[in-house]
Amino acid sequence: IKQPSPDGLAQAYILAEKFLNGSPSAMILGDNFFYGGGFKNMLGKAMQKNIGGTAFGYRVSDPKRYGVVNYDMHGKVQDIEEKPKHPKSDVAVTGLYFLDNTASEKAKRLKLSKRGEFEITSLLKLYLREGQLDVKRMGRGYAWLDTGTFESMIDAGNFVRTLQARQGLQVGCPEEIAFENKWISKGNLLAAGEKYGKNDYGKYLIKLAKNSGH
Repeated sequence: IKQPSPDGLAQAYILAEKFLNGSPSAMILGDNFFYGGGFKNMLGKAMQKNIGGTAFGYRVSDPKRYGVVNYDMHGKVQDIEEKPKHPKSDVAVTGLYFLDNTASEKAKRLKLSKRGEFEITSLLKLYLREGQLDVKRMGRGYAWLDTGTFESMIDAGNFVRTLQARQGLQVGCPEEIAFENKWISKGNLLAAGEKYGKNDYGKYLIKLAKNSGH
């Protein structure tokens, strides 16, 4: 599905209405990078929620660049502001959203913002007003990088390279994920490793297969 013009993230739910066909969905922005040991469990809980939506908050040093979560004195989410001049918190909404089957209908109720876009924060605020939005905080054990600039892309690359060099593990390896979830066999894993030849990625897959007990 191609967006005819850059009219905002929330428009995706309007364009994809027929594709979604009344189903809940997860949307992630292509320039976002997430890393964390408990991230899988956090995503699993968001997927299990049948009503409402889930967004993820992350503490940043420059909240003026993002949609910012406003909390009351008890830590309850009160509002989400898009690129505020005077942020009321340093918690930004990341580019990952789990929304129920009412997302398309809600998106069609939105009006264009001053920037001329259907803002994702406006859609999230509709869920918030109905008491159906959870904002899960990603703490110290997580990393979120918005790689929308050359500098941030380099930062993400260096981050991954350091982790892989230190741990000897691949970050975001599709074949490893598929194998651990038993979506592919040991033979499939070996074949993938051989396909990549003698580079480090291929060697990693072959080592995984040989060291596996299943």
